[in-house]
Amino acid sequence: SVGEGVTDLQPGDHVLPIFTGECGECPHCHSEESNMCELLRINTERGGMILDGESRFSINGKPIHHFLGTSTFSEYTVVHSGQVVKINPKAPLDKVCIVSCGLTTGLGATLNVAKPKKGQSVAVFGLGAVGLGTAEGARIAGASRIIGVDLNSNRFEEAKKFGVTEFVNPKEHNKPVQQVIAEMTNGGVDRSVECTGSV
Repeated sequence: SVGEGVTDLQPGDHVLPIFTGECGECPHCHSEESNMCELLRINTERGGMILDGESRFSINGKPIHHFLGTSTFSEYTVVHSGQVVKINPKAPLDKVCIVSCGLTTGLGATLNVAKPKKGQSVAVFGLGAVGLGTAEGARIAGASRIIGVDLNSNRFEEAKKFGVTEFVNPKEHNKPVQQVIAEMTNGGVDRSVECTGSV
């Protein structure tokens, strides 16, 4: 269902929640270089809806805070319309909810920020959903070598489907992984994308 004033969505639309929302009107939403919407950017402090700050959830009369504006740990949720994105209605809902923002984060970061050129080399650190999206972005861009780096060697076979051409497990080397990659590539890759989430 949709609330009053929502015009870009209709009941029955297939959508995915996004915790980095887009109001579609602020300078960040109109920028090609940022998606940190002034209204709906990630805010771990906000526990209610933007309009009134109130929660739409409760249990035993006590309010439950909205998690990252999406509350996706809940079976049903209430979100700002800028925190969902319409998807192809033919996409199987039991699959798209699993890849959700991870795949698009890696794909978007690679195609829109790293921007590898045709024939260049790319190293992808971490081959979870974000890393696989990154590899796919590098493949789409025409990268000639896509080196996946992960501590789990079992991920290489699946990563090949997303364009990874070579694999490095740092645990299998007795030197820093950056040195291994520099030696593999005669000095280093053209682009490197970190997808482990480990500072």
